[in-house]
Amino acid sequence: MNRPTRPLPATARARLPSTARPPRRQALGDAPLGGLSVDEFLRHTWQRRPLLVRAALPDIKPPCDVEALLALAEEDAVQSRLVTSFGGRWRLEHGPFDRETLPPLSRRRWTLLVQGVNLHDDRAHALMSRFRFLPDARIDDLMISLASDQGGVGPHLDSYDVFLVQLWGRRRWRIAPPGYDQLRPGLPSKILERFAPTESWLLEPGDMLYLPPGWAHDGVAEGPCMTGSIGFRAPSRHEFLREFLADSSDSLAGADPRYSDRGRLQPARPAAIPKDLHQQLFDWAKTWRPSDAAINDFIGRFMTEPAANVFFEGPERLPFKRFVAAMSRYGVRLDRRTRLLYRGNRFHINGETLASQPQPTSAQLLRELADHRQLDAASALLAIADASLVETLHAWAEAGWLHAEPLARGSWNTGTE
Repeated sequence: MNRPTRPLPATARARLPSTARPPRRQALGDAPLGGLSVDEFLRHTWQRRPLLVRAALPDIKPPCDVEALLALAEEDAVQSRLVTSFGGRWRLEHGPFDRETLPPLSRRRWTLLVQGVNLHDDRAHALMSRFRFLPDARIDDLMISLASDQGGVGPHLDSYDVFLVQLWGRRRWRIAPPGYDQLRPGLPSKILERFAPTESWLLEPGDMLYLPPGWAHDGVAEGPCMTGSIGFRAPSRHEFLREFLADSSDSLAGADPRYSDRGRLQPARPAAIPKDLHQQLFDWAKTWRPSDAAINDFIGRFMTEPAANVFFEGPERLPFKRFVAAMSRYGVRLDRRTRLLYRGNRFHINGETLASQPQPTSAQLLRELADHRQLDAASALLAIADASLVETLHAWAEAGWLHAEPLARGSWNTGTE
């Protein structure tokens, strides 16, 4: 599904997705891959070919109802878009939206897309967490689209992997292999100029379609429906280097020599770049090298940096002793918006790096917190024994990055267990 060519040869058609076997009833945290194991999926399907899974989530219910989704679309901090094709004319509008101005579901051919629903709703966060059989560093967000009959965003392709989960109602998906990239001119959204689908399926609630990057697809609602799109982060080289170089320029340490040309003679050609000036700037650019530590640190901060519209609000007052008492009783859990990643004993959270490497026991507890997104009371007691660690956790709680409170198990936590 849209976030911000030739027919397929017969030999390639044989590699198109087959419908996975209906799965047994899945426990919370199981991968919704039907009869496939995670290893089978990653080895043979991930980033290789599409996969249709019937009844991947057989008891699925929308994480939020229509009214709750419309309420999110009213908020300034939530990214939302409205795509309409009334009278065959495509139109794109960006939120926030006053729900009174949105078309009624009885009117055909419109779609409301709400980005990052997992950041605002525990049930949406739990649904997205079902896909933690892939690294947290790769998982982006859950977008939910609400569509009226015949609503869609037109045939398009994505540069990242996506799982399309039917939450309510029915949507027909048509797909085509990579090779379609020319866009229709003069349109507000990226709709393909040519699209010759090779496969088509009607998805019912609980069905899921996985698409690798570059596969063209077009989803059209058959009656009002709601679809979840779990997208993945896939930084490009330009994106990464642009951010890295900007960060490096802000954090260059040590002396900052400035070019000097004392003793300069009057130039014969005033507009010519002086040879010594050019050489000095060339040498500065050519000989600058970031350290391994700086690169590793930036990668962690880059992969945990919250989206621009994500804001945290900590409690007005959280005395240290009260936090420790709550932590020893309830444990701690990460806020659903928090991104905590690690590499060895280096930890990165919400765009920052833990200043010092923790002791081995504390490092193991932090890895447990990152992997499971919680520490139970028993593990929390071990964390309290390390004064430095508990001070760090308290600072994170004051920032709103984690919480020490009764655990509503199953509503938000679906870590690897």
